[in-house]
Amino acid sequence: MKIVLTGATGFIGARLRAHLTAQGHELTCLSRRAVSRPEWYAWDPENGPPPQAALLGAGAVIHLAGEPVAQRWTADVKRRILSSRVQGTRSLIGAIGALPVRPGVLVCASAIGYYGSRGDEILPESAAPGAGFLPEVCIEWERAAGTAAELGLRVVSPRIGVVLDPAGGALAQMLPPFRAGLGGPIAGGQAWTSWIHLNDLVRLIAWAVENPAVCGPVNAVAPNPMRNETFTRALGAALHRPAFFPVPALALKLLYGEMAGLVLASQRVTPERAAQSGFQFNWPELDAALGDLLR
Repeated sequence: MKIVLTGATGFIGARLRAHLTAQGHELTCLSRRAVSRPEWYAWDPENGPPPQAALLGAGAVIHLAGEPVAQRWTADVKRRILSSRVQGTRSLIGAIGALPVRPGVLVCASAIGYYGSRGDEILPESAAPGAGFLPEVCIEWERAAGTAAELGLRVVSPRIGVVLDPAGGALAQMLPPFRAGLGGPIAGGQAWTSWIHLNDLVRLIAWAVENPAVCGPVNAVAPNPMRNETFTRALGAALHRPAFFPVPALALKLLYGEMAGLVLASQRVTPERAAQSGFQFNWPELDAALGDLLR
């Protein structure tokens, strides 16, 4: 199948690109950075639709592009986070609508930020959205993606949790202090962390493309969320380092400003729809996942 992939050079996109290629799919890649290959196209989601030629003949579109969330949120950064996702998705769907033959499925990324911080509440896909900036972004993002259904596409919105891989994301940022023996629980350690091994995430996205019964939001998290204190203890054990240095909430707020709310959020998310639809996680347990990633 020909698959169009946006955000193809990103942390998730690069691994997904390799996975889909290994499966024998024909890929066309869209990225802000120009790449000198015939199957690559430059596209800035905030500056209009992608090139029509990139979408011709596609059987599926996977849309991952968006301004990074893990940075200090100024007013301009928040504008870019929202616009790159919502306006970018609208522009992409507008270009799809103009195609003579449309793809069958759009897999458009979302995030567990949809739920906000919810304490100990268990959060399947049917849970209501939270309140605040990130929930509002995710609501608008998924609403924009949903308009592709009006064009006859099956739409899947993976709500992605904390993605674990030493090459990027949250784990890459945690590794230096933990390797130095300076890791520890955040703000008392009682918040829930909903995580997923990167390899399971790319498998889940490919599965969503190929499984015609999958539609709507899908929580892209492992089936065993952990409290932060348990997560940090497991990471310390995987690195053979102590993990006793507490990180107070105030320190994170001084360092990251409003974005600290993302780090402090408690999200006990469950992959109910993936489990019901038959997806099998290779790494459902945190200790085994960290052992694989850090060996």
